[in-house]
Amino acid sequence: MAGSGYRDYFKVLGVERNADSDDIKRAFRKLARQYHPDVNPGDSTAEAKFKEVSEAYEVLSDPDKRSKYEQFGRYWNQASGMGGGGPAGAGFEVDFGRYGNFDDFINDLLGRFGGPQAAAGFGAGFPGGAGFPRGSSRAPVNLDAEATLKVSFAEAFRGTERTLSVNEERVQVRIPQGIKPGSRLRLKGKGNLQPGTGRRGDLFLNIDVQNHPLWRLDGDQLRADLPVALDEFALGGTATVMTPDGEAQVTIPAGTSPGRSLRLKGKGWPSPGGRGDLLLTLNLKLPSEWSADELELLKRLQQSRSTDPRKAWLQMAPL
Repeated sequence: MAGSGYRDYFKVLGVERNADSDDIKRAFRKLARQYHPDVNPGDSTAEAKFKEVSEAYEVLSDPDKRSKYEQFGRYWNQASGMGGGGPAGAGFEVDFGRYGNFDDFINDLLGRFGGPQAAAGFGAGFPGGAGFPRGSSRAPVNLDAEATLKVSFAEAFRGTERTLSVNEERVQVRIPQGIKPGSRLRLKGKGNLQPGTGRRGDLFLNIDVQNHPLWRLDGDQLRADLPVALDEFALGGTATVMTPDGEAQVTIPAGTSPGRSLRLKGKGWPSPGGRGDLLLTLNLKLPSEWSADELELLKRLQQSRSTDPRKAWLQMAPL
């Protein structure tokens, strides 16, 4: 191509003339995907563009070729001793069948044009760092990919939508209401692409639900600890509590012991069969400081107490 006239390789890749190697590499990856034959079957214009960006990357990714190109312009290849022929990209032919997937092909291309370091780190476009499995056309190729998607406790409870970047493609993902930690979502046709065949695998998203400071999930039920005062355990009372739907009132029976649970039906985790329950475990909460009146009442309680809480314990036979 170079022999037919000057071609501005910087414009071909859409980068500034002072672009560094990383900028050039990113631009080539994006354009190579855009004009790849599998994405544009039978499109001769896209095929020509694919060869053009490959030629541009071959020149600009090589420091010596780039230096001569910037110094001599259209005559850079003669200055480099290549004669009248263009760079290797001009006669670019690819046997796609020998590659397991598209990234194998791009990595090989980057390595050929820019050396081993140019291919390093490619194929990590999935959220959570999911990469592409290596493969060979001579053996079955697993084109499926996996990634981890973190969602908040509220997003898992109510459901939401997320827009993900999957190999420079924006993908809309619906997180269903009541999804649980460890669940798996399948996005059909969003996995790895195998050049030359048009085959593409699926993307599996493993759901990681973040912890909540108040509630914890137990099956379809939600659990939480409810702080209760000493007098509320003894005399009972009514307490205002928080549920996922807002505030609610619960009754604490008189004579309740710490560790007992109160059940609020239909206030738990959403499921196809309906809402689970919310279980509140009653925990004794003593004040960090007692007032004079409180201490006086406790002394009177101590003097008038009729039971010994350790009586049964002391009657047990020693070992």
